Amino acid sequence: MKIGAQFFTIRDFCKTTEELAESLKRVADIGYKTIQLSGVCPFDAAWMKEQLRQNGLSCVLTHTAADRLIGEPEKVAAEHDIFGCRYVGLGWYNFTEKGQRTTADFFETYLPVAEALQSHGKYFMYHNHDMEFRREDGRLILDRLADGIPADKMGFTPDTFWIQAGGGDPAWWIEKLSGRVPCIHLKDFAYGRKMAVVGEGNLNFDRIFAAAADAGTEYMLVEQDDCNGEDPFDCLRRSYAYLQSRGFE
Repeated sequence: MKIGAQFFTIRDFCKTTEELAESLKRVADIGYKTIQLSGVCPFDAAWMKEQLRQNGLSCVLTHTAADRLIGEPEKVAAEHDIFGCRYVGLGWYNFTEKGQRTTADFFETYLPVAEALQSHGKYFMYHNHDMEFRREDGRLILDRLADGIPADKMGFTPDTFWIQAGGGDPAWWIEKLSGRVPCIHLKDFAYGRKMAVVGEGNLNFDRIFAAAADAGTEYMLVEQDDCNGEDPFDCLRRSYAYLQSRGFE
């Protein structure tokens, strides 16, 4: 399994293409070879291909805006072809507690997206938060999502922090979704429900690493939405150092 950096961690340093270019270099200088693009400024696909080449990076996953996924999935797939990215993700779907958006709504909207991406050689990926651990008509939303769209059409990017925050066991869920989790998000969970640098919180990463390997995970992507006032590049650096100490590159 390869490790990578999720750029949502450093989104405040990626608001222009000039900032994004500098951030790509800084992440590469830490040692990362793999990235996920999410929360960054709009960019031209050919420009991104060249930036990745210059920095020795590969982009393996994106979180793409919902309106683009719904309105122009073929164009999204073509752009991903240019900079060599197979996995196309949705980072958020608001399953409200009042039931105003249900799994049935999700399937109606995103099954056609998943099928369109699949027909163009891409794999649609869903990223969880804690709200998917609510129950809809007696069943966890995450279970309903896994059952509602076939595994060959939709995968998952399990987020270790948000699974824990929802009351789940990250390793157990990675195992449950085996075969459809090519990417996972590594994010540690610290006292006070705080996000932490990987290895500096309280999650059992021995079990998470073992589960990911058994589940066929290819990429473990470091993400820290909230760095608690610390420099996010330093947080990425410390996570990288920990993962490298565990034998991952």
